[in-house]
Amino acid sequence: MKKKSGTVRRGSNLSRSIQKWFPVFLLPTMAAFCIGFVWPFLHGMFLSFTSFKTTSKWTWVGLTNYVKAFADGSFRYSFVYTAGYAVVSLVLINVLAFIIAYFLTQKIKGANLFRTVFFMPNLIGGIVLGYIWSMIFDGVLGAYGKSILTDKTWGFWGLIILMCWQQIGYMMIIYIAGLQAVPEDMLEAAKIDGASRTQTLFKVTIPNVMPSITICTFLSLTNGFKLFDQNLALTGGQPFIINPDGTSVHTTEMLALNIYNTFYGQNVNARGTAQAKAVLFFILVATLGLMQLGITRKKEVQQ
Repeated sequence: MKKKSGTVRRGSNLSRSIQKWFPVFLLPTMAAFCIGFVWPFLHGMFLSFTSFKTTSKWTWVGLTNYVKAFADGSFRYSFVYTAGYAVVSLVLINVLAFIIAYFLTQKIKGANLFRTVFFMPNLIGGIVLGYIWSMIFDGVLGAYGKSILTDKTWGFWGLIILMCWQQIGYMMIIYIAGLQAVPEDMLEAAKIDGASRTQTLFKVTIPNVMPSITICTFLSLTNGFKLFDQNLALTGGQPFIINPDGTSVHTTEMLALNIYNTFYGQNVNARGTAQAKAVLFFILVATLGLMQLGITRKKEVQQ
C-alpha cells in the first residue's frame, strides 16, 4: 500500500512540475509564431487595403486593390490554369504513389533500395529541379524542333512531370506507413472468406489507408496551388500572348508567380494589388484545403 501511495505522490509531483514549467517552454514558441506568422499575416492583410511603395509609406484605398485584382485578366487566367494543374497533379501523384507503395509492401527483393531511390528527388530544391528539367526538356524536345518555352501544352505537362518526379516518392512514404498499419487480422479474414486481391484492396486496404489518403491529398492539393519556384525556373510563365490592348498573358503562369510578377513588376503602384491577390490566394487555398480535409476524414475507418 505504501508503494502505491509513493507512486501516486511521484505522479502528482510530476504533473505539478509540468504545469509549473509549461509556460516557460510554451511562451518562446508562441512568441516565434506571432513574430514569424501572425504579425506579418495581419500586416499583409492591412497593406492589401492600401497603396504603397514601401511598407512604412502607404495610403488607404479600401477595396480598390481587390477590384483591380478581380478585373485583372492575367490573374483570372492564372487561377483557371492553376486549378487545372492542381487537379491533374493531385490525381497522378496520389495514384502513382499509392501503386508504388502497394507493390513495395508486397515483400519484393530490394524494396528498401527502391524506396530510397523514389524518395531522393524530394531532397532536391525546387529551383534546382526546374533548371535540371529545363535542360532535359530542351534536349528531348529540341530534337523535334520544339521547346517547352514556346508551347503552353508542353509547358503544362512539363510542370506535371517535374512535380510527379519530385513528390511521388514523398507521398509513397506516407502510403507505405498507412499500408503497414492495416490490421493483419482483417487481411487474413478477407483471405479466409475467399476475397480476391482486388476485392481485398478496395474493401479492406484502401478504407484503412484513408488517413494516409487524407494527408497526401491535402499536401498534393495545397502544393499544386502554391507552386512557385519550379514554375519560375522551368517556364517563367512563357510563352507570352500579347492582347490587342497591349496587355499580355503568361500562358504557363500560376497564381503564386502571377502575384510575384505583379508585386515586382515595373509598376510599383501595383504592389497593393499584388497584396490583395495574395490575400485572395490564401483564402482560396485555405478554403479548398479545409473542404478536402472535411470530405476525406468522413471516409476514414475507425480501427
